[in-house]
Amino acid sequence: MEFKNWFKGNLHTHTTKSDGDAEPQWVANWYKNHGYDFLVLSDHNHRTILEQEIDGLLMVPGEEVSARIEVGEMPIHINGIGVSRVVEPIHGDDIVKTIQANVDSIRDAGGIVQINHPNFRWAFDHSHISQVVGADLLEVHNSHPQVNNLGAPGRPGSEDIWDRVLSSGKVIFGTATDDSHNYHDWLPHLSNPGRGWVMVSANDLSIDAIVSALADGLFYSSTGVTLSSYFYDDMEIRIEIQEEHDFIYKTVFSGKNGDVLAQTSGTHVSYKITGHETYIRATVCSSSGGKAWTQPIFV
Repeated sequence: MEFKNWFKGNLHTHTTKSDGDAEPQWVANWYKNHGYDFLVLSDHNHRTILEQEIDGLLMVPGEEVSARIEVGEMPIHINGIGVSRVVEPIHGDDIVKTIQANVDSIRDAGGIVQINHPNFRWAFDHSHISQVVGADLLEVHNSHPQVNNLGAPGRPGSEDIWDRVLSSGKVIFGTATDDSHNYHDWLPHLSNPGRGWVMVSANDLSIDAIVSALADGLFYSSTGVTLSSYFYDDMEIRIEIQEEHDFIYKTVFSGKNGDVLAQTSGTHVSYKITGHETYIRATVCSSSGGKAWTQPIFV
């Protein structure tokens, strides 16, 4: 399969309709002016619709369904992408049952499901996500400064959580998002836009095509690395990386339990599939600090 027709988008965005600090129209214009093709406004428990359409920017309806576990106010935040109506959050006292109930509600509303920032307040991890049925996406990188992407001693990071879910046999695709809230001041401790996105390979720039491609894993996620081309078949994976400045690129091909299958440098890399892997995915790291993640290919 060769990926083409790339469309850039953000799947996790807040406005003044919840706890963002800019109006929806202003936020959408920011993304349009910075090269995005589509945007999901995912205000908490609110389906935000623009008063006026913006030429050249596809608005995919969304909502961050924001539930909680009653004991300790533990956050269970799940994005509904492509939902046809507002989804009311279902609160509970059991993590897995609460996640599952809200996943089911999003699907009933016609949306696909993205499980957000599992390490936010250390709410849940792979042991919970692996028991959930019907989730499509998992945030592998969330750019909000409070979500503990890297984990801690005894607590897996977001990428490790993804590998552990995949290794349990669940098919779920990894996203990078802004989780943007702050649009006027630009500081490391604020949640600014433009720090994480997805590049979706779709037939056309329409809601149905973008949502369908996301659900099928036809995208890669990035915090600053661009892929010029991406191809795979039963025999190999080939990736061409767009070189910027004097950056040096390292690509790690990993599989079950996050084990490293191969590691190479350069802008043209490949991996020969042996048939013994459970799944294969690639993480491309730039010397500038940016990353890109491809989706798992199951053997």
